[in-house]
Amino acid sequence: QVQLVESGGGLVQAGGSLRLSCEASGRTISSAAMGWFRQAPGKEREFVAGISGRTYTTLEADSVLGRFTISRDNAKNTAYLQMHNLQPDDTAVYYCAVRTAPWIAIVPHVYDYWGQGTQVTVSS
Repeated sequence: QVQLVESGGGLVQAGGSLRLSCEASGRTISSAAMGWFRQAPGKEREFVAGISGRTYTTLEADSVLGRFTISRDNAKNTAYLQMHNLQPDDTAVYYCAVRTAPWIAIVPHVYDYWGQGTQVTVSS
């Protein structure tokens, strides 16, 4: 079993920055793919960014490309989502997820473990 705990969410003005963290416990996840998803009220959960296991290739959604960066620190069993130039449309609950396979996936249902989510609110 893997437990994931997100942190770093909060309220920020448009144009501001936040860094989300996702700490994993229960097993080492260096070979597992990790993803960040978000869900706004009334909307489906959507892929934001992912980082593969082993090769650590990254992928960002078009909506955040150039603004958000995903990274990981395997020594800390932690993934990060650095977010710059935040906009009101980025307001959502952000979730961290891990899949035991090493390849990035953009669909939520293939991920095996999920965090509880952290709220990000961007004011205009």
